Amino acid sequence: MAKINENYLKLPGSYLFSEIAKRAAKFQSEHPNTKIIRLGIGDVTRPLPQVCIDAMKYAADEMGSVETFRGYGPEQGYSFLRDKIAEYNYKRRGLDISADEIFISDGSKCDCGNIQEIFSTDCRIAIADPVYPVYLDTNVMAGRTGYLQADGHFDGVTYLPCTVENNFSPEPPTNKVDMIYLCSPNNPTGTTLDKTALENWIAYAKENDAVILFDAAYAAYITEKNIPRSIYEIDGARDVAIEFRSFSKTAGFTGTRCGYIVIPKNLTGTTSSGERIPFGKLWARRHTTKFNGTSYITQRGAAAIYSDEGQAQVKTLIDYYLENAKIIRESLTAAGFTVYGGVNAPYIWLKTPEDIPSSWDFFDKLLREKNIIGTPGVGFGTCGEGFFRLTSFNSRENTIEACNRIKE
Repeated sequence: MAKINENYLKLPGSYLFSEIAKRAAKFQSEHPNTKIIRLGIGDVTRPLPQVCIDAMKYAADEMGSVETFRGYGPEQGYSFLRDKIAEYNYKRRGLDISADEIFISDGSKCDCGNIQEIFSTDCRIAIADPVYPVYLDTNVMAGRTGYLQADGHFDGVTYLPCTVENNFSPEPPTNKVDMIYLCSPNNPTGTTLDKTALENWIAYAKENDAVILFDAAYAAYITEKNIPRSIYEIDGARDVAIEFRSFSKTAGFTGTRCGYIVIPKNLTGTTSSGERIPFGKLWARRHTTKFNGTSYITQRGAAAIYSDEGQAQVKTLIDYYLENAKIIRESLTAAGFTVYGGVNAPYIWLKTPEDIPSSWDFFDKLLREKNIIGTPGVGFGTCGEGFFRLTSFNSRENTIEACNRIKE
C-alpha cells in the first residue's frame, strides 16, 4: 500500500495566494463586467528590460544553429552569469563572494523552499511572524514541525514577532534554534533590518552554531544608504549565512524564472558524530541530482542586466514600482490610514480599520465594494492579523485609481 506524506495534512487549507486567486475568480465570474485592480500577489506587470529581450533573442537564434546550439548546461549555472553576479553584486561592494559559491536556479522561491532538504529534520527553525509562507510550509511538509495549534502556530517552531512595537524587526530568541529565516526587505511588511539588527543575528548564530537563511529578493529596492543590501556586508556573515537573490522583482523575470543562492565555502554543519561538512557540498549534490539547470536563453537574458545600459534599464524599472509604492503610501496616509513599508520595498503594510473584524473581512470588503485585491495580513502569520498588504506591481494608472477608490 502506497502511503502518503502525512505532514502535508498538517497544513491548513490551500496556499495563501491560491486561496486569493479562487476568491477573485469567483467574484469575477459573478461580476464579469467589473474591473478588478490587483494589488495582491507580488507579480510584476512592466515588460522586461530591452537589454534582456535583445540578449534572449540572440540566444534563441544561437539555439537554431548547429554551430552554436547548446544542450544541457552546467547545473550550477553558466560562468558568464555567475562571474557577473559575483563582480557586480558583491566584489564591487567590497564583499568576498566568488563565482563558485553562487548557484543559478529558476527562482528564489524554489531555493527558499528546497534549502531545508540539506538540513536534518531534527533542526529547530525560527521564522519571523508575519513572513513569506514558503519558509514555514516547506518545513511543515518535511516533518520538521509539530501540528497546528489553536493559536495559529505550529508546535516545534520558534516564532519571531514582528510588530509595531519592535518596528517589525525580529529579535533573536532566548532559546536555541538551528535554522533562522530572515527576509530584508521584508515580505510582507516592506520594512528592513539595519546593520545593528543583522549584527545581533550573526552574533546569535555564531553562539548557537545556527545558520541564517537570508532572503534578499528585494535588495535592489533599498533606497536608504544605511540599510545593508546583502547580509555579507556584516562581519562574520560568511561563517553563518546563506543568501537568496532573484531576478523576478529586480528585472521582471517572474514569468522567465531566474534566481540564485550564495553558499560560502566555509559555511559548515555537523553530522550526528560531530564531523563538520560544508553546506555548499551538500547543495551541489542536491542541485546536480534534482536540477538540470536554468535555460541558456534565460541566463543570457539575466546576464544582460550587468552592463551600464542594463543597470540603467533595471533602475528605471525599479523606480517605476517605487513611485507606485510612494503614491499608495502617501495617498492612504493622507486618507487617514496607518501604513508602513513602501520606502525600501514594493510592499505597503496597511493597518486595517478598527471596526473590521479580521484581515480576511477587509479583503472581502475591498473586493466587494471597491473591486481591489490585496493580501490579508494573517495569511503571513498570526501577527499579521489586523494588517493588509498592497503591492506596487501594477500600472501607474491602476495604482492611482485603486488609491482613489480606497480613499472614497
